[in-house]
Amino acid sequence: MPFVLALDQGTTSSRAILFDRDGTIRAVAQREFAQHFPADGWVEHDPTDIWESQLATARSVLENASTPARDVVAIGITNQRETTILWERATGKPVAPAIVWQDRRTAAHADALRATPAAQIIARKTGLVVDPYFSATKIAWLLDNVEGLRDRAQRGEIAFGTVDSWLVWNLTRGATHATDHTNASRTLLFDLETLSWDDELLSIFGVPRAMLPEARPSIASFGACDPSLFGAPIPICGIAGDQQAALFGQAGFRTGLAKNTYGTGSFAVLNTGDRIVRSAHGLLSTVAYSTASTACYALEGSVFVTGAAVQWLRDGLGIIANSSEIESLAAGVADAGGVYFVPALTGLGAPYWDPYARGAIFGLTRGTTRAHIARATLEAMAYQSADVIDALVRDAGVDLRELRVDGGGSRNNLAMQFQADVLGVDVVRPRVTETTALGAAFLAGLQAGYWSDLDAIERLWREERRFVASIDAPARATLLEGWHAAVKRTLH
Repeated sequence: MPFVLALDQGTTSSRAILFDRDGTIRAVAQREFAQHFPADGWVEHDPTDIWESQLATARSVLENASTPARDVVAIGITNQRETTILWERATGKPVAPAIVWQDRRTAAHADALRATPAAQIIARKTGLVVDPYFSATKIAWLLDNVEGLRDRAQRGEIAFGTVDSWLVWNLTRGATHATDHTNASRTLLFDLETLSWDDELLSIFGVPRAMLPEARPSIASFGACDPSLFGAPIPICGIAGDQQAALFGQAGFRTGLAKNTYGTGSFAVLNTGDRIVRSAHGLLSTVAYSTASTACYALEGSVFVTGAAVQWLRDGLGIIANSSEIESLAAGVADAGGVYFVPALTGLGAPYWDPYARGAIFGLTRGTTRAHIARATLEAMAYQSADVIDALVRDAGVDLRELRVDGGGSRNNLAMQFQADVLGVDVVRPRVTETTALGAAFLAGLQAGYWSDLDAIERLWREERRFVASIDAPARATLLEGWHAAVKRTLH
């Protein structure tokens, strides 16, 4: 039986998942890699760790499934977005650590740009806000802070890529330097309407065009893996950034359908069809996916810290030994006891966009236990997402009937029930919650002819559980009022 292999390169781990024609997972491999925090607000990865961990999982999943490379019809790639890697074209060696999407070192650069007319040009062309979250200020920082790098980049010696480009470069042994439209649309250098790199934006950020990868549709050919890696040249047929891939994996092809992914952060995405919707509430316009002939757009709200807050309870405070313990611990109390945790550990994303905000826990009393803090952490996931989804609905002018959820946090029943409670709409979890990887597989499988069309994919989506709101509107309003009061106290 032929399969599609999805490479899911995330912020804290790399995974590889093998899918069959029914969209069923046949094998999984995962490997964590080191996180580096060299200064306050700085987050870095070793690009070699990213590549080696992803290669190892791909090899492991094929071995575990006893599947030779010749039985894999295509590879699809999905990745942590905005993370910035620069490497030498001649050797393929990184010239600096990868600056991760969470990194805030370029906050001052972003502040300065927001105070100039360039901010309006950037917003109009990219659909994004000027924030250190995106790639452009990270590229500029590297060019200005690694000796001799700007001159080398102008000579065409240095390549830039988000993680997808880095993986493709290594998979093809340097034969392909390309990205897809969804990842390109997260750099602040890409025009949403023309679907191309923009010279005016490149000039604003001081980024040489010679560095850039070719921007291709999400469903397209990106070359083939070097035969030495897996024993056969598997074609790379689809790429999308992780949140767009999750929307695709949720069969979110129709205008008005929304999903929320709970991972290191949380990301709500609403399909707006062929229309670029400009947000009045601090949300982002982005490419949802594209083909050779069409582009589908979306609105997105990004929450920087949700699952990462659970990791902090484990690694920073020692409240839990394993992340999986949090649900049972939180279930030990009826509610959070008036405790609110605003996990602005790397600033706040949408709809606040405050890189200087810092995390805080409010409402502590002598009666507060670690169970209350655990519950407040799970509730913070839902509160932050509720803020974003409310903004999505207002911007798009749609009546949201349900929210499809995925990612590791979606398996937490207590958190998903609370999400339904504070939203007042049904929260629906699919049978396959690994929708990010599934979306990458769908993209690649469509290009390879493994699946015939979007209708065939839509028929594969299945509901596993539906969470229905269990509180009334006044109770919901009281909870949200307390949350917004807490958030206000963390803002810079």
